[in-house]
Amino acid sequence: MTPAQMLTSARPYSRYLARLLDHHQLDDERFLSWLAKKLQPEDFTAFANWQSLQESANEEELSRQLRILRRYVMAHIITRDLLRISDLNEVTSTITHFADFAINTAEQYAHQYYAALYGEPIGRTSNRPQRLSVVGMGKMGGYELNVSSDIDLIFIYPEAGDTHGKRQKINQEFFTKVGQKIIALLNNITGDGQVFRVDMRLRPDGDAGPLVLNETALEQYLIQQGREWERYAWTKARVVTPYANGIAELVRPFVFRKYLDFNAYNGMRSLHQQIQHEVKRKGMADNIKLGAGGIREVEFVAQIFQLIRGGQIRSLQLKGTQETLHELVKQNMLEQQQVDQLLQAYLFLRDTEHRLQYWDDQQTQMLPLNPEQQLLLAQSMGYEHYADFLSALNMHRNRVHELFEAIFSDPEEKKQPENVDMLRIWQDEEADEEKESLLKTYGFNADTALKRLHQLRHSSQYRQLTADAQQRFDQMIPSLLIAASRCKHADVTLARLLDFIEAIGRRSSYLAFLHEHPEALGKLASLMSQSSWVARYLQQHPILLDELLNNQLMQIDTDWTQFAQELNRSLDDCQGDVEAQMDVLRRFQHAHTFRLAVQDLGGLWTVEALSDQLSALADLIISSALARVWQELPRRHREKPRFAVIAYGKLGGKELGYTSDLDLVYLFDDDDADAVDIYTRLARRLTTWLTVATGAGTLYEIDLRLRPNGDSGFTVTHMQAFERYERENAWTWEHQALTRARFIAGDQLVGRRFDAIRQEILCRQRDQTQLKADIINMREKMFTTHPPVLENVKYARGGVVDIEFVVQYLILAHAHRDAQLLQNYGNIALLSIAAELGLLDIELAENSRIAYRFYRQQQHNTRLRDEVSTVVDAQLLAHYEIGKELWTQVFSAAPKPT
Repeated sequence: MTPAQMLTSARPYSRYLARLLDHHQLDDERFLSWLAKKLQPEDFTAFANWQSLQESANEEELSRQLRILRRYVMAHIITRDLLRISDLNEVTSTITHFADFAINTAEQYAHQYYAALYGEPIGRTSNRPQRLSVVGMGKMGGYELNVSSDIDLIFIYPEAGDTHGKRQKINQEFFTKVGQKIIALLNNITGDGQVFRVDMRLRPDGDAGPLVLNETALEQYLIQQGREWERYAWTKARVVTPYANGIAELVRPFVFRKYLDFNAYNGMRSLHQQIQHEVKRKGMADNIKLGAGGIREVEFVAQIFQLIRGGQIRSLQLKGTQETLHELVKQNMLEQQQVDQLLQAYLFLRDTEHRLQYWDDQQTQMLPLNPEQQLLLAQSMGYEHYADFLSALNMHRNRVHELFEAIFSDPEEKKQPENVDMLRIWQDEEADEEKESLLKTYGFNADTALKRLHQLRHSSQYRQLTADAQQRFDQMIPSLLIAASRCKHADVTLARLLDFIEAIGRRSSYLAFLHEHPEALGKLASLMSQSSWVARYLQQHPILLDELLNNQLMQIDTDWTQFAQELNRSLDDCQGDVEAQMDVLRRFQHAHTFRLAVQDLGGLWTVEALSDQLSALADLIISSALARVWQELPRRHREKPRFAVIAYGKLGGKELGYTSDLDLVYLFDDDDADAVDIYTRLARRLTTWLTVATGAGTLYEIDLRLRPNGDSGFTVTHMQAFERYERENAWTWEHQALTRARFIAGDQLVGRRFDAIRQEILCRQRDQTQLKADIINMREKMFTTHPPVLENVKYARGGVVDIEFVVQYLILAHAHRDAQLLQNYGNIALLSIAAELGLLDIELAENSRIAYRFYRQQQHNTRLRDEVSTVVDAQLLAHYEIGKELWTQVFSAAPKPT
């Protein structure tokens, strides 16, 4: 199809295009050459001699050329879109790029014009020249402009000051004039039409506020007065001019809160209700943007997730609706099918919107009433009849509205009748038989429950809540009572739930979460009914409530390569912000620990497998932290550090528990003159990253006392010094510790050298009699600080430590001959290997494995489940006897009695 044929085909669907053609308002040769291609910003630059118009201060001609250029751009977009040569992204990006060009052209002219009169504006603090930042809001910011759209702008300049000319002006006055000139150049209607309608009502205080304001004033406004709908507006904000200054960093914490902000639901719901009220009042049900299932609802679905989670997940801090929806699938926040339906509807609605606007270059989203125009609209959308088009339109709108309602429906409308009963229990001050009877019916101890509720209602925490927070708190208590009543231990569960809600009461976003997601409250109650540890963990990290909505919470996934990629992406999104990276590590570790705990309570893990996962998690956190700390370290002398992190103890043996400390040793193999200083700083910073408390909580407790010379030793140790120490100075107990040591992070060559040293030390031929004496002596020294009482499976005779000492002895005594013992497989596996090598009686080894596994489960239960202490029963005593027998067989002497 030739360009002329393209115009002939497109003109029936656009009276505006027909007028341009009929009145010869387009240069045929120039315009027809444009139709074959997608327009680029350089095409706008080449359209006229803009530099000459700027230098000659020919405002009238500059204004005229901008308006003529608009005709060409509009005709180009209309023709290509109606013929389906271009897609929605080309349409919206082309008109947005043109708007960017027009704004920058106008700003450049306006600034030069007033600088010639008053001199350049200078910042009072920086003493530097200032330029105006023009912020594009809404669809302008997201590269989603309509062809006939207004452009929503905000004018910001960096700082207060004065111009340096003879006719001096304060910067506020100077930039006000610049802003007014920009608006006039774009907005004024002349004989050549208009470039864009400019809307400034989104600026702070709207029409009542100043036309321009500096960054300090913007920051103060957002902190003190910024409203929820303004957060919504600023999600798409984009600085259009080259002078971005510090606006993005200033606005980000206002829009994207550090915590999960479920208060956004109410704000978005309220804004939507206002829109729907206006739609109803003005009879705009056929408005495909604002009506039910319209464009705005698609945008709201995308943006509610941004407002809630964008502060936590930086990859959600996007401008465009389509790219945001795609990211929501990647983050498992919406299903692929849901997003596919939303995107199909969005494309259909936006295409329809543009065809409505092509008709007469009017900003409208109302379906036409004229039958002739209705038929042309249907045909332009690929339908033979208007009824067929309406059918497709309604299908898309119904799908959008159904999903929108599922996300935004108010939970208050779904409250069960039993909430009314429970609300009276909470609100009525006086106890009576009816309330007591009701609580008993629901499985509570009435006296205990009423006393606790009374204390809570009269607590300082409750009284000091804001009116809104108190109202939400009041709404939650009945739901808590009902959720607790459905659990096995209703009173215990209620106490933990009340402790939790009392702890988070001041953080209204978490109350909002439980209000918006009552199904999560049921899961929360179930978890708390089973585990006081989980209850405390959630109290410390309430952000984990969001995990309860994850459909994959109970799905076992051990792909640590994928987890590492996920963590690295999140760390990269922080763009070098140290505090943000530390928070990302903590949230990642807490989320995975919580998931493992939930799955553990569900019976999905054995103790050994769970310890493997917790150990793999710690390995990943340390490795990721090390890489980031090195990147941030000043005065680095090489691209990658010759540095290694060695894990000892439970992490070294992959037997980590939920609350285990990490026993670490830091080694380096680098002869640079500054190596000791550099790696000492690296080690200290790494330890800080792993231990310090941030707003996101803590990671691990780190113990560095197993390094050479313990507390009196250096923080980091050169490999040669480590090797020399292990050969010449290490005690037997330090070699015992080495049996469980492994390289977990850092330089692989340093790690391999450590492995070689470990193998050499462990494979030494030792005097077995002396070795036995050393280990027995070491065990007996523990009695003073850790008496071998029966209730403590770790230190009881025949318990955990005895079995571990046996395994360590076998390694130190026989590894020179049986290299299989060097493998760091954990004590249970090593007992089996020792039996296969003939070092232990096979039956005794198997029974010892069973006993050790039992002890691990007991230790685990006292931490995760509600088992305060180990019950000393016949089964436990039988296991102790097995451990004692193992000790006797290996050390040729019965364990010393307590």
